[in-house]
Amino acid sequence: MEKEQILEMVKEYAAEHHRQKEYQKGDPIRYAGRVYDEDELCSLVDSALEFWLTAGRFTKEFESGLAEYLGVPYVSAVNSGSSANLLAVAALTSPLLGERRLKKGDEIITVAAAFPTTVAPILQCGAVPVFVDVTIPSYNIDVAGLESALSEKTKAVFLAHSLGNPFDVRTVLRFCREHGIWLIEDNCDALGGVCEIDGVMKKTGTIGDIGTSSFYPAHQMTMGEGGAVYTSDPLLHKAIRSFRDWGRECVCTGGQDNLCGHRFDGQFGTLPKGYDHKYVYSHLGYNLKITDLQAAIGCAQLRKLPTFVEKRREHWDYLRAGLEKSGAAKFLILPEKQKDTDPCWFGFIMTVKPECKRGRNEVVDLVEKNHIQTRNLFAGNILRHPCFEMLAEGRDYRVAGSLEVTDRIMYDSFWVGVYPGLTKEMMDEMIRVITEAVTA
Repeated sequence: MEKEQILEMVKEYAAEHHRQKEYQKGDPIRYAGRVYDEDELCSLVDSALEFWLTAGRFTKEFESGLAEYLGVPYVSAVNSGSSANLLAVAALTSPLLGERRLKKGDEIITVAAAFPTTVAPILQCGAVPVFVDVTIPSYNIDVAGLESALSEKTKAVFLAHSLGNPFDVRTVLRFCREHGIWLIEDNCDALGGVCEIDGVMKKTGTIGDIGTSSFYPAHQMTMGEGGAVYTSDPLLHKAIRSFRDWGRECVCTGGQDNLCGHRFDGQFGTLPKGYDHKYVYSHLGYNLKITDLQAAIGCAQLRKLPTFVEKRREHWDYLRAGLEKSGAAKFLILPEKQKDTDPCWFGFIMTVKPECKRGRNEVVDLVEKNHIQTRNLFAGNILRHPCFEMLAEGRDYRVAGSLEVTDRIMYDSFWVGVYPGLTKEMMDEMIRVITEAVTA
């Protein structure tokens, strides 16, 4: 049997078994979900039949395609968004960076109202997170707190674009440039968003020194598990690739030998001259590579990404207009986008006002009982979680100023989905239920 015949059968199977079910009132309305068709299944089977398994031609195609979409020269695919964040921070520890290298005890400015994988790599790499408060209704860093967070040990700022809403990148970028510190953008919730920088619209994740993405099923595109790290800096790219691939010095990909032409004639460290370059390690790295099976799905999803981005924007706008019109805005602080940006939204976040007779938990309980999934803003305040109980403020982390707004979000905020699989009927039901929960 020819491969083309198998793929035609896969298309038929996908049409029969993977068609999205039409929404009926009372069906669950999820905060996120996979949106795919026969393209993804055929690409996956194509890769499986090739049986390369580890990173191969589909990975190369995906990295090139994402680089073109973002407008950056270097993309490294990895096995998750969490690994992408770890790799981004680890790359800053490379001796290649000289005096700008991140060392143990150095500080990185971030926020506590975040997913833990923006914070964990800072500690895992021996640095000290410095927490700054956020603002409502952006749910991003309060840039007024940057200067008070700065110290002689500050080496980087590491921030996520919260639920797809870009933080004030112009102010943060100016701060980083003035003080000669790195900027890492956690772009896991924001892929496809754009910001105006120096009169030019740039994709989120490409404005700082390093950007990261996640391709978990909830995000703008998916490959199940997967992520990427991207940069325009060739030296950072070299460090990223080395840390991703066991810390190796060699740049050959799997199945490739002697790309540099000096595999057996180099001198590295105190190794014997001519020691096999494929087994020379310049960093204490990891194995964070992606498989070709994941990348194959990513290649198909990447072609749909522009449509996914537009759908998310449309859905966010529809929910906001609907909740304004319904009167829910009297009892909810609705989200607002950062000036001079066009976000690709991950979710639609709301904060319950004091005027509402119900607190956040009661509102969420009513919404969930009507089969609409909700989520908190991830950790709420990461410092209040058990993982921080063994850490000491002033030694393992610092807090610059108050985290008053962060705590308010922890108590009063929740969000619902805007993913491309939603329909008008589903969003109308979301508006109706949320409005009843806050106005009754």
